[in-house]
Amino acid sequence: MKKHIAIFASGSGSNAQKLMEHFKRNNEAEISLVLTNNPEAFVLQRADSFEIPTHIFDKHEFYETDEIIDLLKNLDIDLIVLAGFLWLIPEKLINEYPNKIINIHPSLLPAYGGKGMYGDKVHKAVMLAGEKEGGITIHYVNNKFDEGEHIYQAKYRIEETDTLEMIKFKGQQLEHLHFPRIVENIIKKLKK
Repeated sequence: MKKHIAIFASGSGSNAQKLMEHFKRNNEAEISLVLTNNPEAFVLQRADSFEIPTHIFDKHEFYETDEIIDLLKNLDIDLIVLAGFLWLIPEKLINEYPNKIINIHPSLLPAYGGKGMYGDKVHKAVMLAGEKEGGITIHYVNNKFDEGEHIYQAKYRIEETDTLEMIKFKGQQLEHLHFPRIVENIIKKLKK
């Protein structure tokens, strides 16, 4: 029986698209739902092009009701993947899906993580610090931003001549290369 994955995203959804492409013809798992807190998020159009159902929610629904958990349970979701999702995950959702929520972060955590550290903010901080290498971290989600147990890290070199766009590009290349593969590995380890 196929495993079911839900993706939470807040923005463009380039990592979400790579996951949708990867699992489109996969025998082990499928992307069953894309959820977002942003009605303008481009990830909604990406999901639509793959004919994947979407759900838009607000803070009240996410933090003060059980509607999201009920929706995930009704769809038999086995794994939750955060792909550029910017809100802290509520305790009740973490408790409902222990070690079954993963995130990708555009730095070598614990460096450049925490509240407010996402996307270009991370890349700018790495560049301003004069780092010689950057990277990505795929990790389990707990009740603090970017502090869950690491699953996988990958690095790239930063040259002195690299611009912000080049650093961002190198990071995204690693994300797109590794995230679908790591998600698939985790799916294979899940027991139904």
